[in-house]
Amino acid sequence: MASFDPQTVVQAQRGDDAAREQLLGALDPILHAFFRSRIGRNSQVDDLVQNTLIRVHRGLIDLQQPERLKAFAMKAALFELQDYYRGRYTAREALFDPDRPPADPSSMDTAGLRLDLEKAMTVLTDHARRIIELRELGYPYAEIAEMLDTTEAAVKMQVKRAFERLRDALTVVLLALSAGLML
Repeated sequence: MASFDPQTVVQAQRGDDAAREQLLGALDPILHAFFRSRIGRNSQVDDLVQNTLIRVHRGLIDLQQPERLKAFAMKAALFELQDYYRGRYTAREALFDPDRPPADPSSMDTAGLRLDLEKAMTVLTDHARRIIELRELGYPYAEIAEMLDTTEAAVKMQVKRAFERLRDALTVVLLALSAGLML
């Protein structure tokens, strides 16, 4: 188990690319086995492993106990698995030719089932809407908290509650649409 040697972890934390590659390379087969044992030989296993390795890579600098790298990685894998079960990985990536942009959505046959997200956003408070907009623009929670003079935990809770409200609002709309279609 020399590949998880705490000294190698410290070297990776100090910017040694070879040490970082060694650690991430040693974690790869362990993570593949972890995900395969939980979801089988699913096509998403490679994505889950890759995202877990990214989490480990990003969080490595903050790891206080270098001897706990494997535990840290397994916790990151567990978070990825939870995201998978929550449906994060169900949406397929829409690929298109960069020389030929995707078709205009208004020209597609949607049978009148277009949902207006802007209208759904009206169920949110101005504060929650602003946080969601900042997240959409790619700002991390910590920066949003700083901009809005609040805590990171409060921002995360606002996002969670906002998505719950949006989900509820969109569910009502979908139920109304499906009831209208069944008549």
